[in-house]
Amino acid sequence: MKEVMRFGKKGKLSPRYVGPYRILKRIGKVAYELELPADLAAVHPVFHISLLKKFMGDPTSVVPLESVTLKNRLSYEDVPIEILYRQVRRLRNKEVASVKVWWRNQFVEGATWEVEATIEAKYPHLFPSDSTLA
Repeated sequence: MKEVMRFGKKGKLSPRYVGPYRILKRIGKVAYELELPADLAAVHPVFHISLLKKFMGDPTSVVPLESVTLKNRLSYEDVPIEILYRQVRRLRNKEVASVKVWWRNQFVEGATWEVEATIEAKYPHLFPSDSTLA
């Protein structure tokens, strides 16, 4: 039986998974030990069942481990590829500009809405001076 490990989140409702990995044994009622590759030797191999997803053979739900670069703290940073759309929402007394960001290692369907000012401050190269996003 194969499982996929949940690896982190970026934005609301955008889960990411790496794997699949073989289950070595069940530990108690809610934990499983997985057979992890040497690249993840620093990660403890026992995971709570809530962090696992059954592997169904859908390649769109799996991020290849080779494309995920881990830092010393066992974290990674997703890099934006492109701004797909821009929208301005009016809240009571102010307007909030949002952009739909297409992230590396994600399909277009995995793009997330982010606050424009935050993305522009962190990734100014994504915003041309004559912004024509609609």
